[in-house]
Formats: sequence, structure tokens, C-alpha cells
Amino acid sequence: MIVGKVYPLYVNKVERKGQSRSDLDTIIRWLTGFTQAELDRNVADGVTFEDFFDRATLNPHADQITGVICGVRVEEISDPLVQKVRYLDKLVDELAKGKSMEKILRSP
Repeated sequence: MIVGKVYPLYVNKVERKGQSRSDLDTIIRWLTGFTQAELDRNVADGVTFEDFFDRATLNPHADQITGVICGVRVEEISDPLVQKVRYLDKLVDELAKGKSMEKILRSP
């Protein structure tokens, strides 16, 4: 799956719910450790989610992302790549639902 094909769907989802693309980028950068330029380049270059997460430095607090996506608890997913993608999906869902950025970013 190509990040650049899914990213516009994330943008659509959050904007439909009154949230901003800027906030979406903030949560993606928090999860991946990318700068905005690196995020933009990964989206534009058509990288796969596997390459995207291989290039990323996953946030050390990512393991605090819990809950259910598509009927599966993200903290119980055994495949590391699938778990990272579901972490991202969960953060996007939380943003779309209007959860505060402080809570989404697992601030102490």
C-alpha cells in the first residue's frame, strides 16, 4: 500500500470532521519522527507503508496507543508493520473524533 494514496483519505476524513491537515501532519510527525519536509517527500515519492515506517523513528510513547481498529486491539497486533499502520489509523480516528491534541500525542 502506498502512503501517498492513503494520505489524501486521511486528510478527507479529518477535514470532514472539522479538523485540519496541519493537525494531521502533527500527529504523523509525532508518530514517525519525520520533519514536515520528510513527511511531504514520503507522501509525494509514492513510498510503501513498509518503506515509510522503515525510514521512521517510531515515537517511544507509541506503545501507549491502545484501542480497537477494525475490531482488533492495536496493542495485540503481532505483525510490527501492521501494528504501526494501525497506530497511525488510531491516531487519525482520534483526531477525527475531536480528541485533544494533548491526549492524541500521549502527553504526560
